[in-house]
Amino acid sequence: MKHKHISKLVLVAAFWLFSCADVERNSPYDSDGINYGGKDPVKALGKGNDIANYRTVQIGEQVWMAENLDYRVLFSRCYDNKESNCKTYGRLYTWATAMNLPIICNKISCSSQISANHRGICPEGWHIPSKEDWDELVRAVGSLGRNLKAVSGWKQNGSGEDRYGFSALPGGRGNPAGGSSMVDPYISTFNDVGERGTWLSSSEYSDVFAYDRNMTYYEVNAINRGYIRKLDLFSVRCVMD
Repeated sequence: MKHKHISKLVLVAAFWLFSCADVERNSPYDSDGINYGGKDPVKALGKGNDIANYRTVQIGEQVWMAENLDYRVLFSRCYDNKESNCKTYGRLYTWATAMNLPIICNKISCSSQISANHRGICPEGWHIPSKEDWDELVRAVGSLGRNLKAVSGWKQNGSGEDRYGFSALPGGRGNPAGGSSMVDPYISTFNDVGERGTWLSSSEYSDVFAYDRNMTYYEVNAINRGYIRKLDLFSVRCVMD
């Protein structure tokens, strides 16, 4: 009986510690909106931040995640707030969240805080791709969107051939309520799932915009480079250092 009593105490202590860690991870009082608990990101729900949980693929001289990041941190969302969409498309992130920078960086230039191979919320040894990283990938696949798109999952006839195993999916986007909220993208509208996939880069375009790469269902072969508003929520792929 004594051993059973000790086991119960251990279980209670473990539950208490797990509960406290969960509160810490989701604390809204974090100055940058993300709780890391030290150098390495806190293990979270879903696929988390362990690269072993993700398929990867080598394309040319680069190694990429073969699926979108699904790491739960403050100011990240599942499309339509449905966990099932995170399992399919990964999570959606504001630029500052993906970069692990103060949330104000969605409104101002933070170029002095961007490092080469900027890790952001990627696993150790990986980083948020710069626009140059994306350029290198596009050159390696011959600038053809069908070579990167998954063979299914795109609206109408917009799917691709996935010749390199990149398996790009149209995860859509999130927009903060009112279109300008800097601190509460929890209240969001969502659109473009099944129609457009947009991936963040670490490269700023201006104070409030960053470069992106995107593909659409109606441009089967296009891999577009444009710029997106940092406040909005988009998909993330990580590339190896």
